[in-house]
Formats: sequence, C-alpha cells, structure tokens
Amino acid sequence: MLESFRNIFNVPELQRRILFTVTLLIVYRIGAHVPTPGIDGQALSAFFARQQGTILGFIDMFSGGALARLTIFALGIMPYISASIILELLTVVFPTLEKLKKEGGEQGRKKITQYTRYGTVLISLIQGLGISIGLESMTSPDGVPIVLSPGWSFRLMTVLTLTAGTIFLMWLGEQITERGIGNGISLIIFAGIVTDMPAALINTLRLTLTGEMGPLWVLLLIGVMFAVIGWIVFMEAGHRKIPIQYAKKVVGRRMYGGQSTHLPLKVNTSGVIPPIFASSVIMFPATIAQFSRMPWMQNAANYLMPGTLIYELLFVAAIFFFCYFYTAIIFNPVDVADNMKKYGGFIPGIRPGRRTAEYIDRTLTRITFWGASYLSAVCVLPSILLSFNPSIPFYFGGTSLLIVVGVAMDTMQQIESHLVMRHYEGFIKKGRLRGRRG
Repeated sequence: MLESFRNIFNVPELQRRILFTVTLLIVYRIGAHVPTPGIDGQALSAFFARQQGTILGFIDMFSGGALARLTIFALGIMPYISASIILELLTVVFPTLEKLKKEGGEQGRKKITQYTRYGTVLISLIQGLGISIGLESMTSPDGVPIVLSPGWSFRLMTVLTLTAGTIFLMWLGEQITERGIGNGISLIIFAGIVTDMPAALINTLRLTLTGEMGPLWVLLLIGVMFAVIGWIVFMEAGHRKIPIQYAKKVVGRRMYGGQSTHLPLKVNTSGVIPPIFASSVIMFPATIAQFSRMPWMQNAANYLMPGTLIYELLFVAAIFFFCYFYTAIIFNPVDVADNMKKYGGFIPGIRPGRRTAEYIDRTLTRITFWGASYLSAVCVLPSILLSFNPSIPFYFGGTSLLIVVGVAMDTMQQIESHLVMRHYEGFIKKGRLRGRRG
C-alpha cells in the first residue's frame, strides 16, 4: 500500500483526479457552514443538543452536522439515496422499469439516472416543506422560538434553499464520480461523518488529561478500534466462490470454451443499507412520540431509545430482515442461472436451470445469515461499550464506521486500479518502441 501511495505522485492523471475530488469535498464542507436565512442559530443548536438518539440526530450524522445548523446542505445527499433505493424497489414491481434497467443499455441507464434525479427533487421538496413547518412550532429548551419570522415566506425560502443545496450536492457527487476518484455520493457521506472525528479525539484527550477516563480505557479503546476496523475489512472483502465450468464448443475446426471460473457471492451483499433502514424504521416512531404531549407515548419513546434492551433487540431483528429483503431485490439467482445456461456454463454436480438457481439461492441464504450477524455485531458495539463506560465520547462501531471503512476500501481499490492500468499502458508503449527499433 505504501508503494502504491508513492506511485500516485508519478501518475499526473491520478494526481489531477485526487486533487479534483479533494477540491469538491472542500466546497461541500464550506457549504455545510452557510446558514439558511430566518433561523436563530443558538436556539436551534440547543434544540438539537437534546435530539441525540432520535432520527433527527441520525440524519444529522450523515449531513456532517449541517442539519443541526440548518445550513444550505441540511438535507445532505440522503434524498438522492432515498430516490435511488425507491427506484430500485420499483424495478421489482414494474416490469417496464426492470426491462429498461436490464436491456436498455446506455440509454436505459441514462433514463434510470434521470428518474432518480426527478425523485431527488420531489423528495427534497417534501422534506424541505416538512422541516420548515416543523421548525415554526419548535423552541429551544429555554422557550426561545427557532424561526424568527414564521409564515409562507419563510417556508418557501427554506424549501428552495434546501432543495437547491441537495441538487448541488447531487451534481458534486456526479462530478466526483466522473472526473475524480471514487464514488462521489459515498465520498460526500464519508466527508460528513469523518468531520466530527477530530473533535471527538480532542475530547478523548481532554477526558484522559482530566482523569475522567483512565489510560487503560484509552488503550483498550484503541485496541478495539483497530480490531473492529480489521474485522470490517475482512468481512467486506469476504465472499464464497461457487465453481463454474463452461462446456467446450467446436466451431469449424477450432474448439472454444472448456474453461473453469467461479461465481463470487459476497458475505455482505446488501452493504450498509440494512442498518440505515433499520435505524430509520425504529427511530421514526420514537421521534414522533417525543414531540407528542401524551405521557404514555413519551414513555414508549424512552423504551425505543438507543441503548435500551428493546431497541437493540428490534435493531438486530430489523437488520436481519432488511439484509435478506435487500439481497433478494438486488440479486436474482434465476437470472444468474439462466445466463450461465445460455453461455454453456454449469456448476459441477448441479443441473443447469432451476436446480442451479435453487443451489445459488440456498448458498446465498446461508452466507447472508453470517453477513447479517456481522452487521448486527458492529452496530450494537457502541451500546455495549457505553454500558461499560458511559464517558466514552464517541463510538467505535455502528453504521458510521461501516460507511467510513467501506468507502475508504472502495476508493483505495479504484486508486489501485488506476495505478495498474497506468503501468499496463506503459508496458505496451515500451513493447511498441522496441518493435520499431527492431
């Protein structure tokens, strides 16, 4: 890895891509501090200080604190992700979309991207209107109104500002993907999450110096952090290889095929979608109940707060459900078996067609169980650590760490691919030069 890092400075194109990516991420972080007009910033900060553990605090984590400050990027990139997931689900329901995705080629992909953009704008408008109306009725713990001048002028200004901010972020992400390095949307989420890490590290150092957290605890947390990161890297790279044999074909006097390969099935096929969905589904009713004035609803909300036994059990159950649900949506064993049969491929000992699809589905079901178990363990780790020591200032685990490590791995793989491609092109040029000299 160190050798690859040094090679980056020897590839001008890769340098330009990385510099372009860093520049756009800096633009994103600057915009995350530009406030929306008509808001009392101090009252809003005091209000969000009490929302940790609710869906508002969860969304604020993905926006890099922009929601707590209600900046122009307060909605973050989540509307785009929501639109992408909704469109993915709709392809299962509507055969037209499924055909467009599978058989549309480049034009089909452009059409799907266009639909996703329209969905992003629609979701942003709805969320922006909901936030503007909700803010008008909110006050700080001291009773100070958050909105200075409520009314439709404030609502329209907020909706337009937040929607424009999300559209700009979507454009930034697409530019990074096309002209930079890595997946732009993922890197924007990555930048929003890691922005709080320096403050958390400084807070940890402060607690250590003041004696509130012992040196032994700090060393233990560092060890846990490296162990969890290593475990995530191992599991994200883990996959089950199903051997595939292609039959030999005779065309004229030549024989083709007969090669052996494998079908890699990832242990965690669904990625970080299950924890995000699970957290949102559980936190949403708890957040609604908190704003209710009924005592029994507020008591019920207290049982659904992160750290409680009921919340953790529901969280794990929801992660398992969404792991199987989302894997079934994005991976179709029947299509894989049909494509293998079309090109003369088969799994040794398994009949092509329906039996192959059943075998792949059975194998995928088994490894998805271990993938869901791994995601559940990482996501409940923060609550376990906090139960031993409530003074821990930040989490070594959870959805945020899964996203950070996953995006870092994907970006490093793309950098490695660029380096390998560059060396391959250089080798070809040398061969041509030697051929001319000869």
